[in-house]
Amino acid sequence: MALGASLLAAGCTAIYQNHGYVPTEEDLAQVQVGKSSRDDVAAAVGRPSASGVLEGSAWYYVGSRWKYYGARAPQEIDRQVVAVSFDKAGTVANVERFGLERGEVVVLSRRVTKSNIKGISVVRQLLGSLGRVSATQLTQ
Repeated sequence: MALGASLLAAGCTAIYQNHGYVPTEEDLAQVQVGKSSRDDVAAAVGRPSASGVLEGSAWYYVGSRWKYYGARAPQEIDRQVVAVSFDKAGTVANVERFGLERGEVVVLSRRVTKSNIKGISVVRQLLGSLGRVSATQLTQ
């Protein structure tokens, strides 16, 4: 009976898993807008697994945290994207951190040299499309 109770308790314990990589604020503090190059960013925070559509336009660091609870479907409890954009010379143009709250994209921090922010639509598409496609939509 004790073994059954311990198995039942273990089955009701939430398990958390992290996917992807998002640099910390301390690591991003080493990246200077208007001064750092791609090599400087790679040395400070590493190379990302995703980059912009245009070659060299931006690097995206994506991380998410999932909660697994028994037989229930996994639930994404946190998602962050750090976008490091470069100008044509390969210098950092801006550094932005986006989060997800109640299904809406939220800008958590932004360091920009110009008022014209490039690549927001790509980030919004990246954050907005995850989790919205179901298996039934793919089979129709």
